[in-house]
Amino acid sequence: MTNLALEIDEFLNEVILRSENQHEILIGSCTSQAPLTNTQEHILMLLSGEALTNTDLAKRLNVSQAAVTKAIKSLLNKDMLESFKDEKDGRVSFYRLTELGKPVAQEHQHHHRHTLEAYKRLVDTYTPREQDLIAHFLKDLIKEIGA
Repeated sequence: MTNLALEIDEFLNEVILRSENQHEILIGSCTSQAPLTNTQEHILMLLSGEALTNTDLAKRLNVSQAAVTKAIKSLLNKDMLESFKDEKDGRVSFYRLTELGKPVAQEHQHHHRHTLEAYKRLVDTYTPREQDLIAHFLKDLIKEIGA
């Protein structure tokens, strides 16, 4: 096995360790003193843009509806979310942020921007040709992992 293959293996193992029980990997940490899971914070961020249903959230997060339901129940209990019925179909419930949830959602969104900026700074240290090669490798790696 080449050194690069070992480095890829080490990288992927580190990603798995850092992302265990999280929906995403962010650089740094959130500073709001709210004891929330990463999924809960991400739900708040998604709801900062629009009211969504449990199904909408599960699709956007690519997690089960059961996981979203659990996270939403906790956020409702913490008074960070409120639910309301669809005016056209009373069987459908939507969720939106409360005033308590808005600052946590904004912080999580800021954290996302910070992470993307860090990735951009790193990528910008490579030539356009190297960036293309890295992008090509990552796409192929995703295909291989998914095979």
